[in-house]
Amino acid sequence: MKKIRLVFIPAAEIGHLRSTVELAKKLLDEDDHLTITVLIIPRPSADDSDHVTPLFTPSQERLRHVTISAADQPPDVPLDPKAFMDNQKPKVRDAVSKLLDSPPRLAGFVVDMFCTSMIEVAEEFKVPTYMMYTSNAAFLGITLHLQLMFDEKRYDVSELDFPCLTRPYPVECLPYLFTSKQWLPFFFDQARDFRKLKAGPLLHLQNDVVEAKQSEVLRWLDEQPARSVVFLCFGSMGGFNEEQTREIAVALERSGHRFLWSLRRGSPDILTEPPGDYANPEEVLPEGFSDRTSGRGKVIGWAPQVAVLAKPAIGSFVTHCGWNSVLESLWFGVPMVTWPLYAEQKINAFEMVEELGLAVEIRRFFRGDLLGGEMETVAAEDIERAVRRVMEEGSDVRKRVEEMAEKCRVALEDGGSSQVALQKFIRDVV
Repeated sequence: MKKIRLVFIPAAEIGHLRSTVELAKKLLDEDDHLTITVLIIPRPSADDSDHVTPLFTPSQERLRHVTISAADQPPDVPLDPKAFMDNQKPKVRDAVSKLLDSPPRLAGFVVDMFCTSMIEVAEEFKVPTYMMYTSNAAFLGITLHLQLMFDEKRYDVSELDFPCLTRPYPVECLPYLFTSKQWLPFFFDQARDFRKLKAGPLLHLQNDVVEAKQSEVLRWLDEQPARSVVFLCFGSMGGFNEEQTREIAVALERSGHRFLWSLRRGSPDILTEPPGDYANPEEVLPEGFSDRTSGRGKVIGWAPQVAVLAKPAIGSFVTHCGWNSVLESLWFGVPMVTWPLYAEQKINAFEMVEELGLAVEIRRFFRGDLLGGEMETVAAEDIERAVRRVMEEGSDVRKRVEEMAEKCRVALEDGGSSQVALQKFIRDVV
């Protein structure tokens, strides 16, 4: 069998990029006739090189990456995701053309859900496009259904009956993406282009563990009792202002539980300026908080999330409900407290709490969205109540999560649904 090349085009956000690279590695492990080149398009005004470089190693001869200098984004113009990606087509076309100068033969594109503009480029090279959907099937179903409702001019609804959900979905829980004049046309355009890539959940379960194995944080977790620590982490784009930070601190102190808190500074525009670490967290925490919680709690910056969730000490996970985080939490059998912040996360939270009973909600309705620039402050009482509930011994939520963790492992075993789907994809490409 002749060797072939696939070109992967991920979105630049670290969660999307890591999922893409993990899929590439899985494919290479399955078939030694494949070579994969990942084209990386940097985000405007962002330097992600520290996150990109560790994903690729010289020993992976059949996995290479090429960083494309992103086409200029006009200053003082709001980021239009579709226009931004459309502007990258000439540079992607040039990069792929250079790959054709040497073997192996180009067999197809695998594009992220935010990069469907590149389908046209693939067509120019007369190869098929496969779409990697980095969210859950419910969000895909909702996107397609809303687009159909829009095209049929069915606007008058108070509750939405989506075929992909068993319960009616409250209109007030719709993500900002579906109420924003900036984002709604983009997602409806996507819905008209989508082709599903039918591979199951793929987790990045190695590098973080190896890189962070000796860290102080993980050593501290090793010293804590099993299921005793509340882990709070909100993804690469999740940060809070000072008022919300203080409410979280009050809730953790009152709860009495051990905690590990990845605290990051909020940003007025998470697309152009992602959150960063506080230079001095003591300045935004309540006076004396660190002293009063010394020994039972740690406040850190960026967290090695997978390595942390793998520790037996973790008893619950307060999460923004990014889909990678949801999958990682389920894989390790850790119950979640849902705090959706942006993108499709309200839908993910609804599915975990209402549909599957795998999480506890802080509240059902969250006003605002970080993509819209502002969120309503969540009170300490609401946070404390959810933390206490999820940490209860013998809770039904914990039992269901442990059952789901076992199902996840079965899916990834030889003959499991995820493994079978991956092999089907390879046969289709080859």
